Amino acid sequence: MSEEKSKLEFIPFHAINEFMRTDFRMTVLRSALLAMGDLSPQTQASVDRLTKKYVKVPGFRNSAKAPASVKAVGMVKPFEKEPKLVAAILSAWVEAHPELTNQIFEILSGFGWKLLPLEAPRTRLPGFLTQWPEEEDYEMIYNTYTENFPEGAHSVDEVSLMAVWLAMRLPVEKVSKSELLELPTPEPAEEESES
Repeated sequence: MSEEKSKLEFIPFHAINEFMRTDFRMTVLRSALLAMGDLSPQTQASVDRLTKKYVKVPGFRNSAKAPASVKAVGMVKPFEKEPKLVAAILSAWVEAHPELTNQIFEILSGFGWKLLPLEAPRTRLPGFLTQWPEEEDYEMIYNTYTENFPEGAHSVDEVSLMAVWLAMRLPVEKVSKSELLELPTPEPAEEESES
């Protein structure tokens, strides 16, 4: 393996837009925003702070106070450009789907993927890793999900997004799993946000 390949390469969180259909992006935004009342105070605060900073909603001085469906529409453009907003929304979406989170974590672990612990603060990474194991694509992950959890009602898009978030990888560069195992596991940056 060359010197360059042995280093971890990240692309910013908003690069995920290149891998998402427009209608599914709106589904994720709505789902995350509608679940806000059920999420941890830290997740709510993070999404609200970034919404207030980046999202403009006509008729609202503080866009975080707008209804979820209206806020989701105003969030589409900032979601395409602001990596921190993308990370906060995806983190909220994942938190709103605990059963799917555990199921996909189990599947990826079973494939032998090196994953951060479920509770790791993924939003503190600089973005997504660019290498994806060529042996397991979205379709294979989804097929394993439907086999292991026949009662599961999630779409291939939802399963794929969960796999991307838990693995912190986008399929930019397909490499062998053995190459991936040689790479170090990324460590989220320390952040002292608690008082």
